[in-house]
Amino acid sequence: MTRALFGVLILLGAGCRGRAESTPRVVVGSKNFTESVILGELVAQQLERFGLEVTRKLDLGGTFVCHEAMIAGDLDVYVEYTGTAHGAILELATERDPAVVREEIAEAYRERWNLEWARPLGFENTFAMLVRRETAQRLGIATLSEAIPHASDLHPGFGYEFVERADGYHGLEEWYGIDFPDPPSVMDLGLTYRALAEGVVDIIAGNSTDGQIESLGLVPLRDDRHYFPPYEAAPVVRAEALEQHPGLAAALSALAGMISNEEMRRLNYLVDVEQRAPRTVVSAFLDRLSRAANGGR
Repeated sequence: MTRALFGVLILLGAGCRGRAESTPRVVVGSKNFTESVILGELVAQQLERFGLEVTRKLDLGGTFVCHEAMIAGDLDVYVEYTGTAHGAILELATERDPAVVREEIAEAYRERWNLEWARPLGFENTFAMLVRRETAQRLGIATLSEAIPHASDLHPGFGYEFVERADGYHGLEEWYGIDFPDPPSVMDLGLTYRALAEGVVDIIAGNSTDGQIESLGLVPLRDDRHYFPPYEAAPVVRAEALEQHPGLAAALSALAGMISNEEMRRLNYLVDVEQRAPRTVVSAFLDRLSRAANGGR
């Protein structure tokens, strides 16, 4: 954890929270990729709508940078993924039952670091095996099981991490008994989408909520045998912050279950493909939620 803590000190600075302020602010963070920045902005605007003062520290870095910032007290809340907490941070054995994963991480976070998990936002960003829409329609496949008889017609292309990690390519082959005719083409993750769209490869491992899925005409094959662990998105918050800000728990609770996989994919698309500002996208989304809650008024 030393490397990650060093990154926190560089990015945040020791004692940079301004504790001398007369009115303490809730410090909201995020990781350094589009979806996490959107979710950080979502939490920040939600808290502001509940009357809380917020300081944003978005786009900080990777998982361990944000986690160490929480432990150090330099962040009060950020959105994490249950599978990432379970496997990467806590280094627990792979567990595919979402309820078990939530229970184990909630207990461990509370006991070790006095951190609490709020209820999930409603979607998960897990691996998604993607094919072109034309391929799915031609072969008549919608699930990974249905793709097995057609494996000889599919040339895979994967990012480096998916080929190497325990819950990646080799485990997938064994779990489903799927036998591709050739070893996968291995490339940077960002290149796999374009390679699939252009027909260089026929199946890739992407992210289930990526905005490029719709824009490139790709189709995620449903993981019907539940190979991939759950990666539900949920806010992690310091227990001390919950005590200091009475409205914080209610604000986070109001977001529970409000974002579907399709909605998160749409928000990512607006930012990544249409190049809209996360702040604008989030504001419009929360406005729509508010109107729905008030009967469309």
